[in-house]
Order: sequence, then C-alpha cells, then structure tokens
Amino acid sequence: MKAIRVQRTGGPEVMELVEVPPPQPKANEALVRVSVAGVNSIDAQFRDGRLRTPLPFIPGQEGAGVVTDVGTQAKLVKPGDHVAWSGQLGSYAEYIASPEQHLVPVPDSISDDQAVAAMMHGLTAHYLVNDAHKLKAGETALVHAAAGGVGLLVVQLAHAIGARVIGTVSSDEKSKLAQDAGADEIIVFTREDFESEVKRLTGGKGVDVVYDGVGKATFEKNLNVMKMRGMLVLYGMSSGPVPPVDPAKLSEKGSLYMARTTLAHFTATREELIARTSALFAMIAAGSLKLRIAKKYPLEEAAEAHRDLEGRALAGKLLLVP
Repeated sequence: MKAIRVQRTGGPEVMELVEVPPPQPKANEALVRVSVAGVNSIDAQFRDGRLRTPLPFIPGQEGAGVVTDVGTQAKLVKPGDHVAWSGQLGSYAEYIASPEQHLVPVPDSISDDQAVAAMMHGLTAHYLVNDAHKLKAGETALVHAAAGGVGLLVVQLAHAIGARVIGTVSSDEKSKLAQDAGADEIIVFTREDFESEVKRLTGGKGVDVVYDGVGKATFEKNLNVMKMRGMLVLYGMSSGPVPPVDPAKLSEKGSLYMARTTLAHFTATREELIARTSALFAMIAAGSLKLRIAKKYPLEEAAEAHRDLEGRALAGKLLLVP
C-alpha cells in the first residue's frame, strides 16, 4: 500500500511517500481502507519531534473509510461498515489497522469529508463548550483562532447556545468567516491588541471563558481579560507551550480557573465517544453545524498540506486523499 513515512524528525520535507505492506489486524482490531485522512497540528508535532513516537512511523491521527477485514475477537464492526476515527496514529495511508473501540459508525447522511471534519475538530469543539466549561446563554466567550478548524465549530456551538462570542483572527478574510459562523465581535490581532479590545468590548468586565488552542503567544494576556472567577481552557499549543504559572497569579487576577485539556480524556469510554459523534453527526445532517473544508490534497502532497497548516494561510479543515 501507499503511505507517508517519517524516518527522522524535522520539517515537512521529512515525510516521504513509500510502498509498505498493509497492516494486519490484531484480534480486537479492524482493517480499514482509508477514504480520507485529516491533517492536524498534532501531526506536525509528531513529525518535528515535539511529541515522541518510535521511528519510523506513519503520521496522521484521524480519518474515515470502510472496514475490509476484522480480527478474530472483533465484535463492534464488520466488513463493509463505514467508519471514522481519531487518535489512531497511521492514518496517512491507504489502509490502517485500528482497535475497533476507536471506530465510530458513520451514517449514510454524512460524507467521508464531513465525518473526518467532525472527528478531532468537532469532538474538541463539542467537549469545550459542553464540558470543559459548560457554556451558558448570556455568557461571553473569547475564542482564539476563531476561523480555524476548531474555532469555527466552537463559534457555531457557542452561538447556538446563546452566548456572546468574541473571536480573534489574523486577517479580514478570516474575520468574515468567523462572523458568518456566528461571532458577535471580531478582533484582527495582527493589527489590534486583543487585550485592550476585549476590555473595550466588555466595558472592562472581561469574559466568562477563554477557549485557547494557541498557547504561549496569548497566555499572559488571557489572564487579563477574564472576569472574576473566569475560566481559561487551554486545548492546544500551536504557538508553543505556556510558561510555568505560579498559582498565586490566578488568585491575584480574580480567583481564575485554568484547565489544560486533551480530547482523549473527553472520549475516554466508547459510550462517550459514540454520544459525542452521534450528536455532531445529527447537527451536521440537520444543517445546524456547518463544516468548512479548506483544501484536499492527494496523499503524495502531505508535505504541502503541512506547510499550509503551519503557515496558517487557509481557514478550515485540511484533508489528504490516499
């Protein structure tokens, strides 16, 4: 089968297209023919060595496809099933062997592209607004990277709840996308200071919650734009990890709460995984949650996809097609 392989960590150029034998499913695994794979920032972190995994490896954490074979003990899926997954390394390939408990059924009303866009990004957005900080109507949320893959979905979900949404973006083009998704106010951070703008927009009161996948570049100012007992939810570190924090600073800033979350802890059981994906698929089918596919690349252009991802030139989901 064709696959992308990383033999040494580094920039996008370390990814190479190779021919390798297809994996064989273990007893509790299923073999899936990959229709489309998602491209995410975590893929770049494995590729450049910020996150470690034994070398060589096939990158990619999510995808959608059709089950072609199952292990001797597999009971949850069968050949012919249309499935999607996230958190399973090896998705940049024509086939992947995945533990069956990681595979979720995809209804006929959902396309492969939609299924992938609803996995890592959709699941993250869902747990952010429903669990990490259970957003309520009337609250104000600051959403960083509001035109990104996760950001656009957080904005839509927050707007549907009845929250006021302030989004940060890098350009006027992305500002329009975030507004169309339901953001009430937009801050173009490349020409405006988001701290002073949030204070102005909230009359100095600050926001109830900050949803931040950026990390280092926004962290210090986040602490200055929250209400007393406000919540900062860090779910990513695209600009790098945040510096060490003295808990006393949270007290000084207004008894603030802070959480560093990861998707795996909010899909820790199959029941929770199925509940979240079912909710997302229902919203997508009903048209109440809209997904933006920024660009699709053939598998051999994985390096270009990573360059576009890290250059932040595109807004929405990037996909690879084996």
